Amino acid sequence: MIYPTDLTDKQYNLIAGLFNVGNYGQARKHLVRDLLNAVFYLTKTGCQWAILPKTYPPRKAVESFFYRAKKRTTWDAMLERLVVLDREASGKKAEPTYALIDSQSVKTTLNSEERGIDGKKR
Repeated sequence: MIYPTDLTDKQYNLIAGLFNVGNYGQARKHLVRDLLNAVFYLTKTGCQWAILPKTYPPRKAVESFFYRAKKRTTWDAMLERLVVLDREASGKKAEPTYALIDSQSVKTTLNSEERGIDGKKR
């Protein structure tokens, strides 16, 4: 069964190389694409690991894949790559030239430093 969260060929080709690196010499029992589709299904639907549809690899395999990729910062690398590609497709430079900070957040942070968390506590 194909779910709306499953990657298209084009989407998969953009990120596949990031997830095939560092397999520690182990033969994969499940396809990387199936593991990625399972993770994206979990992320989008918010379902628990235990009720992952049977059309995806087993829960333990998906969970292990997710946490190994997280530990290796592969998810961060994927997001960075996609941001760069999206910026370039929009005609922008790969790296932003400036950033904005919400002024309300800055005010809140400064006020908490000046007053402290609990001024009456001894």
